[in-house]
Amino acid sequence: MKHLLTTLILALTALGGALAQTRIDGIVIDHHGPVVGVNVFIVGTLDGGITDTLGRFSFQTKCAGEVTLRASMLGYEDESRVADVTRLTGLEIRLREKAAAIDEVVVTASTYNIGKGSQFKAMDAHDVVMSGNSCGDIVAALQVLPGTQKVGEDGKLYVRGGESEECQTFVNGMHVLVPYGTNVEGQSQRGRFSPFLFKGMSFSLGGYGGEYGQALSSVLPMETTDVATGDKLGVSASLVDWNIGGTKSFDHSSLSFNADLIDLTPYVSVFPDRVDWTRPYRKLSGEAQYKAELSSKTTLKSYAGYDWTTVGMNTDGRSLSMREHNVFANVTLRTTLGNGYSLFAGAAESFVLSDIDDALTLGDRYHNNRNEVHLKAELQKRFTPVLKMSAGVEDYIRGSVKRYNETGYNLDYNLVAAHVDAQVRLVPRLFLNLSARGEQVSYDNEWLLMPRATLSYVPGKNFQASIMAGRYSQTPEDDYIARGRYQLRQSTADHLILSMQYGTAKTLVRFEPYYKWYHHLPLLAEGVYTSDGYGYSRGFDVYVEDYSLLQNLNVSAAYSFNDSKRHYLDYDALRTPHYASRHNFRVTAKYGVGKVILGLAESFASGRVYAAGTTPFYNSIDANITWLVHPKVIVYGSLNNLSGRTNVYRINPDGSQVTATRDRFLYIGIFVSLKNNKAYDISNF
Repeated sequence: MKHLLTTLILALTALGGALAQTRIDGIVIDHHGPVVGVNVFIVGTLDGGITDTLGRFSFQTKCAGEVTLRASMLGYEDESRVADVTRLTGLEIRLREKAAAIDEVVVTASTYNIGKGSQFKAMDAHDVVMSGNSCGDIVAALQVLPGTQKVGEDGKLYVRGGESEECQTFVNGMHVLVPYGTNVEGQSQRGRFSPFLFKGMSFSLGGYGGEYGQALSSVLPMETTDVATGDKLGVSASLVDWNIGGTKSFDHSSLSFNADLIDLTPYVSVFPDRVDWTRPYRKLSGEAQYKAELSSKTTLKSYAGYDWTTVGMNTDGRSLSMREHNVFANVTLRTTLGNGYSLFAGAAESFVLSDIDDALTLGDRYHNNRNEVHLKAELQKRFTPVLKMSAGVEDYIRGSVKRYNETGYNLDYNLVAAHVDAQVRLVPRLFLNLSARGEQVSYDNEWLLMPRATLSYVPGKNFQASIMAGRYSQTPEDDYIARGRYQLRQSTADHLILSMQYGTAKTLVRFEPYYKWYHHLPLLAEGVYTSDGYGYSRGFDVYVEDYSLLQNLNVSAAYSFNDSKRHYLDYDALRTPHYASRHNFRVTAKYGVGKVILGLAESFASGRVYAAGTTPFYNSIDANITWLVHPKVIVYGSLNNLSGRTNVYRINPDGSQVTATRDRFLYIGIFVSLKNNKAYDISNF
């Protein structure tokens, strides 16, 4: 009996130990101090937590014996601890920043690196989705940065006095023909890519190197995530959109998918606006990726995305109906050849089919079919520690078919280009980037040569100054080429930019004056477009970001002054373009309290000039809240334009005004990870 009792006690003790949970806690720091928002988890399980505003973490686990604890955060090397679970308490985990991509220095002049390990503006997919004014849109999230201008009737990126078409988007180095979805006037056109697709973005406001062409003002290169090492499955839902996505990983490859539906019908039925909708905005999207490490030196990436958008409304006695199919696909290969050489090769296809009924008058019909094939190859070589060079060739094969009632055109042409870049360290603190790009359009036999240069002085980690100069080109839009009888030259812009940046562990200040000269812009003369248009854009941007005012508080402020004038299109003289506002100011604040993050944003833009008058100033105060409910659940809510101000976007020739379709917009979303090894990782790719 005694032995039986002893055995029973031991069995109950073992059972209690198996059911008991072990507490794991500690703090995560770097060389600056505590690090906020670090994922700390046990590898192979869903047990984990996220560091709070003091860098502390704590969670319970049922695991027993030896486990691997990992701390992971964008911009840092992963740090792992292998130990018995009972010894993982009171830990101090020190993270190391990842090495910079450039051998000696990363020059950030006129560029904001997002999600690439930079201390400032290191936004990842979470930040894009949860930015107070973005509602999950990459383009809207970027508009808190200086140099961008608020053009509310379409929501596209307008940079430093340039049109939206002057900012070009690249995915894995390959050009995207149309990066936006269609929409009616007064409703912002969202960027068509999921923020979860990318590991990094480099938003350049000007002065970029020879690799990028066909962009007069700015470029937005985005790099997709690498081969996944674990399976993922995530879902999200909000008042206006529903999403599901996941990843299946293999030994050296991974396959991902993402499906998204945006439908404003339920929202409009609950919160009516100023529009008489026949069919509220609806977009169905699908994306897929396959990524493979073919060898230790070679990586293959492929992407395919499709958007179907439809929207309709009653306006001016007609029923406007818009439908659009937008397809983008690419495949790229990167490989190391040895002896310091590396090779990049890629191909991309863009296809956009647009149909509009009652576009301008009752009973009319508009049809436009646009396509582009982009082919690209680039060879890089690191010759010495002070010299790195690259050279590449490209081909853009473009076609466009347009029909408006009984009129229209068929347009086909291709553009070939070549570039050479050299990065040189002149002396330990002085760096020079020289590049040259040449382009030729098939309907124009002349080669256009564009030299570019950036000289940067980097005396230490806290300060850098750069001066950039160069020429940039872009073919006119299809309509202008057709109505210009295929005689239009490429438009060009000469950039001159001075950049000064000072940063400490908790503060960044950047000041950038600039001047752009435009040449050969399309100008309408006697019903035919010529290349006689011209103009300029000058101004300066100021950006400040600070973490030192109050513990757990991040504040940023961006101010842009722009003075631009153009004589182009149907303008009869040199005057300010209608999309340009002289003053743009934005301030954001984010405050963390435990697992709740509060955000507030204020946006201001001075009035825009039209022939019939100047619009009132634009102003919007936006608030958002993020609640980290559970390691697998995040709840987010935002309310745009708290004051309910009716912002006027345009004044028509007859004096009527174009305003936002609604004064306020409420967004509530929940993001859930169903299968994941990282806490608070809602990434579907």
